[in-house]
Amino acid sequence: MRSGKRILELQHALLRTQEALQYEAAHDPLTGLWNRGAILDLLRRETQRHQRTGSALGVIMADVDHFKQINDTHGHPVGDAVLREVSKRLLGSVRTYDFVGRYGGEEFLIIMPSCEPNDLRIGAERLRRSIADQPIDTSAGLLTSSISIGVASAPAADVGTSELEALLKVSDEALYRAKGKGRNCVEITLSARGMAAGS
Repeated sequence: MRSGKRILELQHALLRTQEALQYEAAHDPLTGLWNRGAILDLLRRETQRHQRTGSALGVIMADVDHFKQINDTHGHPVGDAVLREVSKRLLGSVRTYDFVGRYGGEEFLIIMPSCEPNDLRIGAERLRRSIADQPIDTSAGLLTSSISIGVASAPAADVGTSELEALLKVSDEALYRAKGKGRNCVEITLSARGMAAGS
């Protein structure tokens, strides 16, 4: 009995360890969001589903404005605190079946499956406001922050052969347009192969 119980305890400990390792392999250690590899895998999966079903798919690229200045002025621990709070607010501003990942540095990738263009525009603006409308409490005091957002939409039945690359490229281009317009704004392209429109 005692040895059987010990074996069960060891099996449970092994399962917990495996689960912890799987979590660490897919999540960013600073923010707890999906890491770059995992969010790209999720985008690949959602792109394949979009191609299979013709459902709408939105991709949002968000970048924390003037983040280098935050690090240079207040130090990296404060910068880390800003990234954690931005991550928390982004995650709290999406639907339960959307995906938020840290794409790299201060850049985030948000995947919104089955999201029509108008809803995508509203969702992107909600993300922007979640950061801009309230200062972030840090050890250096309250810091005002904002994000620039680039959005690419693959509407229902707009199916192509290289949607993943196109969506990433177009959302990134839209992000740079947002930065060029003064930051803290949303730029959206209604189709990965369509015309650009600002918001």
